[in-house]
Amino acid sequence: MAESIKDKVAIVGMGCTKFGENWQWSLEDMLIDAAYEAYEDAGISPKDVQAVWGGTMWSGFTGQLFSVPLKTQYIPVTRVENACATGSEALRNAAYAVAAGVYDIVLAIGVEKLKDSGFSGLPQTVGGSTTGTELQATAPGNFAMLATKYFDRYGLSPEKGKEMISKIAVKNHHNGALNPKAHFQREITLEQAMNAPIVAWPLGLYDCCGVSDGAAAAILVRRDMAKKFRPDPVYLKALAISVGPGDGTMRQDFDYTHIEETYRAGLVAYKDAGITNPFKQISMAEVHDCFTITEAVIMEDLQFCPRGAVKEYIDSGAFTLEGELPVQPDGGLKCFGHPIGASGLRMMYEMYKQLQGKAGKRQLKNPELGLTHNLGGRPPRCTISTFIAGL
Repeated sequence: MAESIKDKVAIVGMGCTKFGENWQWSLEDMLIDAAYEAYEDAGISPKDVQAVWGGTMWSGFTGQLFSVPLKTQYIPVTRVENACATGSEALRNAAYAVAAGVYDIVLAIGVEKLKDSGFSGLPQTVGGSTTGTELQATAPGNFAMLATKYFDRYGLSPEKGKEMISKIAVKNHHNGALNPKAHFQREITLEQAMNAPIVAWPLGLYDCCGVSDGAAAAILVRRDMAKKFRPDPVYLKALAISVGPGDGTMRQDFDYTHIEETYRAGLVAYKDAGITNPFKQISMAEVHDCFTITEAVIMEDLQFCPRGAVKEYIDSGAFTLEGELPVQPDGGLKCFGHPIGASGLRMMYEMYKQLQGKAGKRQLKNPELGLTHNLGGRPPRCTISTFIAGL
């Protein structure tokens, strides 16, 4: 009979590089930096690791991408990829292996080196066709449709809608300015966010996450072993992944104001973790704010607020560091950028540090449960991974 993973797996060590334009580091340098911070944090040596799951979207083809720089000695090393949820996918696979009792100590690690490739995020070719033509689309353009439809459905004028998403950018930049590992470490004003150059209306420069390099890693062990490594391990309470069938692309009634996969992954995660009131019970969240409108819609899909009410919650400061449910306490993708294989583990790194009281200037008061959320793909076809962790 299927069982929940709740409290079967603990994280006892984590590492994370500084994210940004890491011209001075190779991909291998970042892997080593993240892995060895995790080893030191867990109090183990590399030889203690029994298996590795590594996540990357654009780099390498096999587990050797990880085994060679990390000098793992003939142990299983598996490369995984699941679009923007790739970092979470590495953690998910590693967690299931430990929960199954196959391994006692494993490493989950994710990395991406995008800046050297010249990748800018624009343009992109989507899918193929029987006629030999290709649809040219961009991520900002696709998510901008989420914004314009949301404004229309809930009666927001262009000015009020733009103000709503701009407040998200201001919040996240404030948090990122407190984080020495963030790519962008400066605050912005609401006026700057609202008047920034437009990328795809209503999304301006400050509504879009950047292109960055980075790596992050986690050491996972069985629950009964956890306190042998440290007094404050972090336990996985739930994990869920939802991959949609793409039916939104075939339905003219798709509302373009929600992402069904996020909602469904949340339902599964909440059930496993015993969450009945997410806004009250979740202490903090790191969600996939590839664009500011994405964060706004996620707040509703994860039931942090009712449908159509996110503007009211944003205006009240509910999701700030001082609010009832801080979202993006580390600055989010907005300030870290999105080195795809690393982002999911970077999110968990923030939850891990916050739960242990080690988040420095952005430390929250007595957090109990942290949620991370990755969105892979674009609406209406997405892959969603959601984790809940706590002490």
